[in-house]
Amino acid sequence: MAIGAVVSNRNFGSFIGSGKFYQTEHATAAHHRGERSGFAAGQYMYRNMLYRKLCILRESYSSSRYSHCPSLRVIGPSNVKTLRPIATFRDEGEHPLSMSQQLTEKFQSISPRRRIRGICKCCLSSTPSHSNWVQPRKLDKLGINDGQCQWSKHVKIKRTCADYKSEDNDITETKVESFASSEGPSEFVLVEGVQEIKPWWEQFPKRWVIVLLCFSAFLLCNMDRVNMSIAILPMSQEFNWNSATVGLIQSSFFWGYLLTQIVGGIWADKIGGKLVLGFGVVWWSIATVLTPIAARTGLPFLLIMRAFMGIGEGVAMPAMNNILSKWIPVSERSRSLALVYSGMYLGSVTGLAFSPILIHKFGWSSVFYLFGSLGSIWFAVWLSKAHSSPKEDPELSAEEKRHILGGSVSKEPVSVIPWKLILSKAPVWALIISHFCHNWGTFILLTWMPTYYNQVLKFNLTESGLFCVLPWLTMAVFANIGGWIADTLVSKGLSITTVRKIMQSIGFLGPAFFLTQLSHIKTPALAVLCMACSQGSDAFSQSGLYSNHQDIGPRYAGVLLGLSNTAGVLAGVFGTAATGYILQKGSWDDVFKVAVVLYIIGTLVWNLFSTGEKILD
Repeated sequence: MAIGAVVSNRNFGSFIGSGKFYQTEHATAAHHRGERSGFAAGQYMYRNMLYRKLCILRESYSSSRYSHCPSLRVIGPSNVKTLRPIATFRDEGEHPLSMSQQLTEKFQSISPRRRIRGICKCCLSSTPSHSNWVQPRKLDKLGINDGQCQWSKHVKIKRTCADYKSEDNDITETKVESFASSEGPSEFVLVEGVQEIKPWWEQFPKRWVIVLLCFSAFLLCNMDRVNMSIAILPMSQEFNWNSATVGLIQSSFFWGYLLTQIVGGIWADKIGGKLVLGFGVVWWSIATVLTPIAARTGLPFLLIMRAFMGIGEGVAMPAMNNILSKWIPVSERSRSLALVYSGMYLGSVTGLAFSPILIHKFGWSSVFYLFGSLGSIWFAVWLSKAHSSPKEDPELSAEEKRHILGGSVSKEPVSVIPWKLILSKAPVWALIISHFCHNWGTFILLTWMPTYYNQVLKFNLTESGLFCVLPWLTMAVFANIGGWIADTLVSKGLSITTVRKIMQSIGFLGPAFFLTQLSHIKTPALAVLCMACSQGSDAFSQSGLYSNHQDIGPRYAGVLLGLSNTAGVLAGVFGTAATGYILQKGSWDDVFKVAVVLYIIGTLVWNLFSTGEKILD
């Protein structure tokens, strides 16, 4: 319970001449501190004693106890019950109720629940012209603190507000700033220094809004990429394409994809990741929608359109890396990147799951039209919510900005890329070589896995396609687990260099171990489980080399990822072709042995030359 009493600089007895009495009930979350704040007392007995004390002083000041017969008028919502007059005789010959008795009776009429949570404020005015709240003054007798209220939380009250009218002065109205509540007679009193309470979706950290938008962009990225692997089957039947033509169409995507890896990183580091990633999503979405038109126009047009799509998707990873390097503090870096990259894995699952259904019901063109149109929705949200860096966001709170920057000063985008300096650093080459070794094994498993299931495990095509989804799901789950583990180790005080080496070593040695076990496994179920474990441990690389670009050079994170990912794409292209050549001369065991050797090389290079410290500023 809280009771506040405020008096002006006139004498206390002027309360009798022209006073105001305000009773407010049902206060929720009223907290005042600093100067000029009322005192608080939680005891019901103490408040009653204060009421009686005030009223006895009032009655003792009067020349005659019953000479005053003031009336009481209620100010407030029309649906609030009015109070009966304060000083009226019930019947002729009866004694009137004293002020203290009436206040006590009024208080007793309040339900116990409301009484417990209530708050009562008394405001006394000595100047007849004062129709608003009186400036508080120290009242030592009542224990009121003299000071100015610095702040308070939003107070929701259910108020009964009454004017006391005397014979000498006529004060007919009290002006209190308030606005109606949706709950009926409840009101909100506007207090100076009120701290507005925002809904939960506005309190959600802005940096994680950026992460979720990047996650959805990568979800769309792989949805638009893998739909061709399903749609190519009915398309080849309709247009009479042979296997060589199908292979040419599939590879045309990488023409543009390789072209914009480094270029996209340069653009992102110079003009900001928001524009570059937005451009990439719009570009590849348009190319996806135009794919059926290009296919019906002619094969050259289809090849160009697929290359255009690769151009758009090629800038996505460098741009994303640039944005997160500015928005995410190092203590959250691993899990944020793991979440974004898991969007790629779930995009593959979504594309592989829904493409056959759409093709069966609406034809192969529907896949490109539907998936491509989703990019326009994402782009509209991206324009309104995203910014390239925290300092460009006017809605970002000062507290979150301090958390992101961590006391460092946000620097301007780079104008010149120091290529000689970048390429002279051993950790940069450790990134490039490790990315090549990593992607060799990853692309082989993901590209040739259906063939392995069909030829070695004797699954039919339907079962092969179903089991192809399992590695993507496994990678999505374990990428996020690895991200949380890495950030936890960093927060516990382990150095970033040690954490990156541990996580990437798991990403290399885990797949190497499980691939060596495939030659000893005879049952299909264990083989599928072994492949899933191989891809699951591979996903720990998201907290290793994929997070290291932002560690060693946050201002050049886009360029660094463009360099290493170019090597990774080349590993995918060469590894896929080399696997076909190895299978003509040897066996699957030979394919896995090459991948294991590269995994071991990558482990050695990474642990010898990589670092988690900033080497480029």
